[in-house]
Amino acid sequence: MSEPPPFSPTVMLLTVSRVWEAALAEALKPLGLTTRKYGLLGHIRGTPGISFSELARRSRITVQSAHTAVTSLAEAGLVDDGTAHAGSASSLQVTAAGEALLTRVATEVARLDHDFAARHPDLTEALRAHMRSVLAEGT
Repeated sequence: MSEPPPFSPTVMLLTVSRVWEAALAEALKPLGLTTRKYGLLGHIRGTPGISFSELARRSRITVQSAHTAVTSLAEAGLVDDGTAHAGSASSLQVTAAGEALLTRVATEVARLDHDFAARHPDLTEALRAHMRSVLAEGT
């Protein structure tokens, strides 16, 4: 019988993350969103007027991928680019429909958060403490 591999917090965190990312993806699917589009919509709401290049940087995707995803969000009526014409900078905004969808998503995220905290209270507190530490370092 072989020894189990040594514990790796990095691998464990990635494993836990993938399980809950899959749960989030399932919750978003009936709302017509992917985790990537949800993230993009959140960045656009958090920074009205954000450019495609900044959106791509924050999302860690290419500008081309950001354009493709935002085009899809705009076609769904969730995002507006009031200055979208050749040669001008974009100024992305979440529409009222996008805001309404984000409100619905917040309910699903709150449900997932509740489930996670109920199953993993110690990990929840450790993550909260880590977040506080990171935020304190940035000030």
